[in-house]
Amino acid sequence: MTALQQPSRQRPAEAPPLSLVKRLVADDLAAVNSLILERLQSEVTLIPELARHLIAAGGKRVRPTLTLLAARLCGYEGDRHIALATSVEFIHTATLLHDDVVDESDLRRGRSTANALWGNKAPVLVGDFLFSRAFQLMVADGNIRVLDILANASAVIAEGEVAQLLTAGDVQTTEAAYYDVIRAKTAALFQAACRIGAVVADRPAVEEEALATFGDELGIAFQLVDDALDYSAREAQLGKTIGDDFREGKASLPVLLAYAAGNPAERAFWERVIGEPAGQREDDLAEAQLLLARHGTLDATLAQARASGQRARGCLEVFERSPWRDALEEIVDFSIARAY
Repeated sequence: MTALQQPSRQRPAEAPPLSLVKRLVADDLAAVNSLILERLQSEVTLIPELARHLIAAGGKRVRPTLTLLAARLCGYEGDRHIALATSVEFIHTATLLHDDVVDESDLRRGRSTANALWGNKAPVLVGDFLFSRAFQLMVADGNIRVLDILANASAVIAEGEVAQLLTAGDVQTTEAAYYDVIRAKTAALFQAACRIGAVVADRPAVEEEALATFGDELGIAFQLVDDALDYSAREAQLGKTIGDDFREGKASLPVLLAYAAGNPAERAFWERVIGEPAGQREDDLAEAQLLLARHGTLDATLAQARASGQRARGCLEVFERSPWRDALEEIVDFSIARAY
């Protein structure tokens, strides 16, 4: 296996197309997209221009789709979930704008990042605007539990991002600490997006907790796959520059596992390139890929992603079989299959 090969021998020709998901939420998602455009309006023209640059770049709207599907799975027939799904997407987009500034990223979803086009100040402020719009939608909903869930998720995400800054460059970060970070910065919004679907439907605690845990496990799987893709994907597949995490000195799980399994020379390599990323040499990424392949850490990372995916699917067993449950399982399968 070479450094540039994909990290598993068994890979489908392409990721599942989410055909069931698209069919079930087409009308609801169209309503979400319409509300997004409406709430982006501002007399300060740079705000909608910059925000639309990222939102219009696409993405599969996974997080708001989770809210839509969770609500319908729970039998909800109203329309409150539309505004709440929009709120979820605004929170997500705000965090992306802030992340790209922190990470000094140049590419997102295959397009130049907002900070690459407008500098750092405007994206940070527009991100703040989107957070404000998200909270306006929550307040308008009028349910204090929904407000509490999404406000708490926003705080946890911020804590996760700061925690990641503190572990950047530290190849001796424990696996437990790594999971704490990704559970906060990624899985928290997946969890909240699913939980509020049960809340608007006024479902019992067992169903709410099942959906929340489903979102948590799905979010973990999603981030694990992202961390593997940073070293193995095609740039067009990933939608950002390959090796971004490596160049930023992020101690992701593939790196932590390779460091733990490495000999003294290999450990010294990781300490240099992750601990002092500014001093990386031109061939260091290729060497990193070789070491990850040698120790099978991309496969190991994806195995953990699949395990999280299986646990997510298991959470749905409290619900009767339905197209809505099938669609949530389809999202799990898609999230894992992105790696292949």
